[in-house]
Amino acid sequence: MEGIGFTIGLGILQTLAFIYDFITFPIYVLLQRPWQQRQKSKKIKAFIAKTEKEGKDDVSIQITQDSENNNVAVRSTKKKFKSQPITQDSKSITYRSTTQPSPLHVSLIRENIDTMAKLMEFINKKYPNKRCLGTREILGEEDEKQSNGRIFKKYKMGEYRWKTFSEVNTLAKQFGSGLRELGCKPKENIVIFAETRAEWMIAAHGLFKQNIPLVTIYATLGDEAIAHGINETQVQTVITSYELMPKFKKILELTPTVKRLVYMEDQLKDLDKTGYKSDIEIISFTDVVKKGRDSAIEAEPPQTNDTAIIMYTSGSTGVPKGVMILHKNLVTTLKAFCDATEIFETDVMIGFLPLAHVFELLVETICLCAGVAIGYSSPTTMIDSASKIKKGTKGDASVLRPTCMTSVPLILDRIAKTIQDKVGKSGGFKKLVFKFAYDYKTKWRRRGYRTPLIDRSIFGPIRQLLGGNLRLVISGGAPLSASTHELINNCLCITIIQGYGLTETTSCACVQDFYDTELGRVGATTTVCEIKIVNWEEGNYRVTDKPYPRGEIIVGGDNVSAGYYKSPGKTQEEFYDADGKRWFKTGDIGEVHDDGVVKIIDRKKDLVKLQAGEYVSLGKVEAILKTCPVVDNICVYGESTQLYCVALVVPNQPQLMELATKLGLGEKSFEELCDLPEMEKAVCAELADHGKKGKLEKFEIPQAVKIVAEVWSPDMGLVTAAFKLKRKDIQERYQCELKRMYAS
Repeated sequence: MEGIGFTIGLGILQTLAFIYDFITFPIYVLLQRPWQQRQKSKKIKAFIAKTEKEGKDDVSIQITQDSENNNVAVRSTKKKFKSQPITQDSKSITYRSTTQPSPLHVSLIRENIDTMAKLMEFINKKYPNKRCLGTREILGEEDEKQSNGRIFKKYKMGEYRWKTFSEVNTLAKQFGSGLRELGCKPKENIVIFAETRAEWMIAAHGLFKQNIPLVTIYATLGDEAIAHGINETQVQTVITSYELMPKFKKILELTPTVKRLVYMEDQLKDLDKTGYKSDIEIISFTDVVKKGRDSAIEAEPPQTNDTAIIMYTSGSTGVPKGVMILHKNLVTTLKAFCDATEIFETDVMIGFLPLAHVFELLVETICLCAGVAIGYSSPTTMIDSASKIKKGTKGDASVLRPTCMTSVPLILDRIAKTIQDKVGKSGGFKKLVFKFAYDYKTKWRRRGYRTPLIDRSIFGPIRQLLGGNLRLVISGGAPLSASTHELINNCLCITIIQGYGLTETTSCACVQDFYDTELGRVGATTTVCEIKIVNWEEGNYRVTDKPYPRGEIIVGGDNVSAGYYKSPGKTQEEFYDADGKRWFKTGDIGEVHDDGVVKIIDRKKDLVKLQAGEYVSLGKVEAILKTCPVVDNICVYGESTQLYCVALVVPNQPQLMELATKLGLGEKSFEELCDLPEMEKAVCAELADHGKKGKLEKFEIPQAVKIVAEVWSPDMGLVTAAFKLKRKDIQERYQCELKRMYAS
């Protein structure tokens, strides 16, 4: 009977949709002009910059500036490439963007903006009285009793309080001058070790104005990694926050060069300064600003080739490395980002990812360049159900109602699974309507149409999760799976633009075109750099492969950093200069499609050769298996002495409980289930089934799993701040479990 009802219900929905389409189709064609969307989606986005055939024509975008009247001209020209490094038995192909520079890009050239200090002055002149950075007011903290009797601390929160562009610029000047009054000197490193907030951005621009290199360290790193960054850069002053100050009671014992702690205040509590080393100066952010108000010390602005940031990577393959990013690198990437994104003055951004990562820092900066207001948030206060939000009150997104945000694939994967879980638990009719609406929207979206009625009636409640106004998400840090990309696009009624870059390339290499409807790709090369695809013989990837050239991605341009701090050997190993450009070997394997768009398909460091000679790309396998409903996170492991792979699985708790109920184990607790061999076999079977659907080879699918009850977080040191797996640390922590899986 249920099946008959399902068939009848589906038939009714299909009939209603047919009538609706018949009536509205001519209107939608006229208003939406879908052929324009399809044309934009299919355009060529990159071309081969240097060709194999001598004398073949090539297009080049040239930007010229008239020094007398300061006019800037952008033009496309034909030029000849004669016998260049690529030959008939070529080992590499170089690609360049076809995108024209945007008006903002041209303005930055016209105004000779080549440092972050100049950039802030440029922005301030453009939008002095517009709101710039916002912080939500915390009115108090209250105890809230839960249904299980436990007591949690919750915030009573007010509205966002805003600083204008002029106020932010003035505060940055005063903060930088205040640091100089304290004895800090140009070109002497200073650490910022704090969570994302308005004061972080103000402090950074204060340092830029004084030509003081900013050392960024993730707030989630362990004490030893923090001490490593501080000691290697010989920092005397650390800028941190009230919440992180207690860490320094221990860290100061490991960092003898530190003389001064500057802390960003808490809205409710005063700092207890007891328990710190007696010779350490402790001063508040506000007091530093006060010192700078009447400072007579003249600023020493940076030059374009001066170091702006020493950014410590999150160390997915070992000890964190300090990447030296020049002012030139930052401004170059900003030019690329403004060419690749459609951001308007009317937009509002919600900022919550770590500003210690160059991706977040530069996306927020490009928002400032466009006059976009940025309201700061955190995972504990972002949505109405967040852990610090009092029941019945609104989270930051509901108050701010942002139109754009940044994210990383892991967060988007979790949002996608939350949506799937809620749909899975809903009644049969609701589930039917949702699936029909989803498939209906997917069909028309791929044809270039929007579906406003479906968006309002079916997906409207889901959109309210992040305030209801979100239209654009910029994803970075790792490739985003096509399934998650499509689900989030459809259910949140937004456009996700994903990009590809590394800290070493100032987060810039490729960015997806706003109108590109193909999923699972990271975009074409940006306007400021070139990418090479180079043969990797060991992995059997070559530029002669069909249907698409494949190989290691090498990025070249002014976005490529100067190298690793105090590590000339490692710098020489991964960076080189050629053809008038600086190049970086990424270690990522890509294939380039006919329209010039790149798809990341592998990573050199993730490749494992099994006993029978098969190569397994651990990253590729994880990307596919991570979309399995029962998986929240996964680390695949392989040994060259073994015939198969194994996996450590962090399960999705509701899905694991549901699977347990099917096996008759529903009375067990979550922790008990994670230790049961029956559950391990069941999860292994789920992975095998999902892997086959994802077209994995038999040898790529894990033959044994260990279910891990603890969630991997940056605090544990098992994933980076961008939620990339730290394989070495995971393998060390679970070495006994890995041996057991192979022994069994």
